[in-house]
Amino acid sequence: MAYQIRNFVIIAHIDHGKSTLADRFLELTHTIEGRKMREQVLDAMDLERERGITIKMQPVRMLWHPQIQNSKIKVQNDNEKFKINPPEADTKILPFDFYIFNLIDTPGHVDFTYEVSRALAAVEGAVLLVDAAQGVQAQTIANLHLAEKEELAIIPVVNKIDLPNADSKGTADELAALLGIDPAEVLFVSGKTGAGVPALLDRIIEAVPGPKGNTREPLRALIFDSQFDPYKGVIVYVRIVSGSVRKGERIRMLSVSKVSEVLEVGYFTPERRETERLEAGEIGYIASGLKEAGVRVGDTVIVPDMMSRNR
Repeated sequence: MAYQIRNFVIIAHIDHGKSTLADRFLELTHTIEGRKMREQVLDAMDLERERGITIKMQPVRMLWHPQIQNSKIKVQNDNEKFKINPPEADTKILPFDFYIFNLIDTPGHVDFTYEVSRALAAVEGAVLLVDAAQGVQAQTIANLHLAEKEELAIIPVVNKIDLPNADSKGTADELAALLGIDPAEVLFVSGKTGAGVPALLDRIIEAVPGPKGNTREPLRALIFDSQFDPYKGVIVYVRIVSGSVRKGERIRMLSVSKVSEVLEVGYFTPERRETERLEAGEIGYIASGLKEAGVRVGDTVIVPDMMSRNR
């Protein structure tokens, strides 16, 4: 299944349209029912919605059926109005009928750079989003450097091409110069109208490599975030690096000596949804049952006897 998984983030300067683009992803992949859609779905905190910015990272799992969906999708505006020629999403035959997209929506403000760096360690690719009217900004470059440090596949995208003052071509040239690529490799989208978004989803399949990892090896899972639940204890947000984990199995964190029994595993829709198991390459959560503090972001979840095996 790892061949069909794509783990990626959207990185951008603040207010360049990350959350709105994420809304279109959720809409086009039917992750959220149309009647439940609202603006900034992944911005769950009241302050985020009030200020219109992302503060806390939020993972979400989506299913994309490229051939089926591209034959049905109609965007609200004709790309000719924007005087650009984005690649057609329905002209390429992709090897699988569906793909699992694990998106981590990240903050764009400089104050939350640590949040971004944690997310980048859990993925293989990054959509680098730039506002067509504002062009490349300081945090665009800062986030790009973080992604390059993690050796992620970078997908350059010009957003907000529907704006009256959009300079789509100029922004694409600026992005291309920054990345040292041909401007023809830059994609054009409107997160607001949906223009160009299906082509971007297909580009993610092509440009972002599937995750590595062997399900037959012992469990290793990277913790990139956590929260506390009064009933389920510490819930760790993880990228499964190798092996697998399911409810009832015993685990331990490298930094915490206590062994615990897994109460639940699952993925984000963006709400938590329980599943039978998580395996290598997937992003999801583990309800550890641990009540004590001490679980650290960046720590690794392992099986209890792994330490003795390595001695």
